[in-house]
Amino acid sequence: MNAPPQFPLARSAYGPAPVRRPGSVRRTSTIDTSWPEGFGQAMRMEGHARDVLTPAGGGEPVVLAEDRYVIVASPRREILSLETVPARPKAQELVGIRAGGESRAALMRIMAAEREAGAPLYLILDDFAGASLVAGWVWSLWDDRWRERASESGARRTSSSMEGVCTGFAPGSSALDSHRNPEMREQSSTRVPSLVNPLDAEGWHRLGEQPGVGMRRARRIDLWRDGDAIAIDVGFQDSGTSPDGGDRIAIHEYHVTARAREGRLEDLKIDPRILPFRECPGAAALASRILDAPLAELRTQVLETLPGTLGCTHLNDVLRSMAEVPLLARHLPD
Repeated sequence: MNAPPQFPLARSAYGPAPVRRPGSVRRTSTIDTSWPEGFGQAMRMEGHARDVLTPAGGGEPVVLAEDRYVIVASPRREILSLETVPARPKAQELVGIRAGGESRAALMRIMAAEREAGAPLYLILDDFAGASLVAGWVWSLWDDRWRERASESGARRTSSSMEGVCTGFAPGSSALDSHRNPEMREQSSTRVPSLVNPLDAEGWHRLGEQPGVGMRRARRIDLWRDGDAIAIDVGFQDSGTSPDGGDRIAIHEYHVTARAREGRLEDLKIDPRILPFRECPGAAALASRILDAPLAELRTQVLETLPGTLGCTHLNDVLRSMAEVPLLARHLPD
C-alpha cells in the first residue's frame, strides 16, 4: 500500500478579516463551545450568524439578518435542548437528533423553509455537525491526560477507526496511530491573532468572551460584483482558548477565493493556512472536481463529489457554506 503524499505543514494564520468592501455583502458566523459541568459532560454551543450589506459608498454595515441559538449536546453529540433567537418553533423537532449525517438529513427536512430563504440560522444549524466533531480537541491543550480520560468517558472513538474518513486519514497516513485513530501527539497547531480587524471593528458580529476551556468555529463569507460575475472570499477557522491566557490556538484554517457566473462555480483557489497533519493539504488539489457545479446545490454536491479520502471534512464544510451565495447576492447593489 502506498502512503498518501505529505506536504509542508500548513501553519500560517491569515490574520484579521479584510476591511469590508463598499458594495459588498458579508456573512459572519461563530459557534462557541464550552463544558459548564467539566470534561466529558454536556457541551453548550452558542451559535451566532449575521448578514450585513456595506453600501456602495462605504460606511456602517446594514444588518440584513441575524440569528442565534444555544444548543446543549450530550458527549455523543445528541441535541438535548435547542433555543433559537428569533424563535423558530419548528427547530424543536431537532431535539434528540445526533450530529452527523442524521442531523443534516433531519435539518434538510425540518428546516427546509430556512434553507430556501438562505437564513443565517440554517448555516449554523448545519454547522453543528462539524463544530461538535472538532470541539473536544481543545481539551488536548488543557489536560495532559485528555486522551486517556476521553477513552474512559466514551467521548472518544475506541471500537471504530478514522481511517478513510478524509484525505488526511487515508490508509497509510502518518496522521493515524496503531489503532487507526488520529495521532494526537503529532498534530500541528499555531497561535492566531484576533479575527476582528482594528480598522473595521464592525466587520464581525460581537464575539463573546470564552473564559477557561472553549472552542470556536468561525466563518466569514464576502461577496461582491466583479463585472458580470460574483467574486467570493471565504475565511474559516477552528480555534481554542489557551491555558496561558494568550492568543487563541487554531487547528484548522482555510482561505478560499472563488468566482461564480450565472449561478455556477467557475473558479476556485484554496489556501490551506493551518492544518494538523502533513497529508491534510492534499484535499485542496482535489476540490477542483466541484468546478462548474451550481452554487445553490453545493451542500449536497460537495458531499457527493468529495467523499471520504477525496475530501477534507472541514474544507468540505467551507465549500458547502457557499450554497447561500446566490441568495445573499440578491442584496448586492446593481
